Amino acid sequence: MSRWSPQDAQDEPNGLILFDGLCVFCSRWVRFVIDHDRGGRFSFAPIQSEHGRTLAARFGIDPEAPQTNAVIWNGRIHFKSDAALTVLGQLPSTRLLALLKGAPRLIRDPIYDLIARNRYRIFGRTETCMVPSPEIRARFFV
Repeated sequence: MSRWSPQDAQDEPNGLILFDGLCVFCSRWVRFVIDHDRGGRFSFAPIQSEHGRTLAARFGIDPEAPQTNAVIWNGRIHFKSDAALTVLGQLPSTRLLALLKGAPRLIRDPIYDLIARNRYRIFGRTETCMVPSPEIRARFFV
């Protein structure tokens, strides 16, 4: 089993997205999910938060230099392109993109890794995590 293969996470809340809260691209991803998640099924934990650091350590993500976002879905935690495509597959406007999970991870993850390695240089980095508005604050684990 690959380090980034889905793992058991039955004891974690379904729909929890673990993300790099200092990454501008990652924060935009969270905003995109919030805007398109009509059912409010997803919640969020920045890796830099107490809860996020604990989850990251448990699942092998370095909180100082996260290599992946993750999502817990149906009792499993998914990483890299699996995580992104799992989330996109649950949003009405992007549901068809889940079909890309049919492509081997051997092809998908190097593309994900290229973006992840260059995300700060291309999109920027903030010194603090995004602050959720009062309307969505309940969806954030900190």
